[in-house]
Amino acid sequence: MSTPTQNATLRAALWMTGAIASFSSMAIAGRAVSLQLDTFEIMMYRSLFGICIVLGVAGFAGTLGQVTRRHMGVHLLRNMAHFTGQNLWFYAVTVIPLAQVFALEFTSPLWVLVLSPLILAERLTRVRVIAALLGFAGILVVTRPGAESLNMGVFTAALSAVGFALSIVFTKRLTRSETITCILFYLTTMQAVFGIICAGWDGDIALPDATTLPWLLLIGCAGLLAHFCLTTALSIAPATVVVPIDFARLPLIAVIGMAFYNEPLDIFVFLGAALIFAGNYYNLLTETRRK
Repeated sequence: MSTPTQNATLRAALWMTGAIASFSSMAIAGRAVSLQLDTFEIMMYRSLFGICIVLGVAGFAGTLGQVTRRHMGVHLLRNMAHFTGQNLWFYAVTVIPLAQVFALEFTSPLWVLVLSPLILAERLTRVRVIAALLGFAGILVVTRPGAESLNMGVFTAALSAVGFALSIVFTKRLTRSETITCILFYLTTMQAVFGIICAGWDGDIALPDATTLPWLLLIGCAGLLAHFCLTTALSIAPATVVVPIDFARLPLIAVIGMAFYNEPLDIFVFLGAALIFAGNYYNLLTETRRK
């Protein structure tokens, strides 16, 4: 007979399966449309589809009244950071192996540890310093800095993690007073405006065709679904359970990259990811025991 803890872990694992599938499909879709659309156009269409989804779901659930105009400055900073990080991420998936992109993306929680004292006035403890150092050692293993290994794709993937970390930190501030509906509404609308401005800067916005439209719909749905599944899993089970499941994205995307894009399985990517995971998990485990 299963215990409540086992049931919660199983339910969280099922939600995380949805998150892993969504994140992975978004990377594949981003690579598929990259030959016809630039990253700004991808983000513009993703956000426009996202607006329709958020308004439809919020209207059905009766939560549109939760959208307020409080903390517009924080919303702006949060979405500028996420827009920048997501554009860099979409570029990175087109120029370097998918496993390398995902490994560097997993450093976002470690950047949160570094940035939280500056933005949230949280204390930088010895445990968090050790976790951050482990993560940055993992970055060095994944990237192996040198004339041949360092390229624009590696830089953009690493910087995208910083953008995502800033987004997480500002989101933590917003969740103190705002609902998920409010945060998602401004996420999609503000980033749609950013996308229109950046994509239309040169006076030429490519329209989706029969080939790119299904991929763009997938990106729009997968982006929101991934974060919804991840948030739901975290509400069911502790982060010490959820985070190891999330790291299953790395071997999965590595196999996809090998099977469909002839990308080699790089042992250094897995070794570096193991150090990044160790830093994340050490911090989570310590924080959980302390609480």
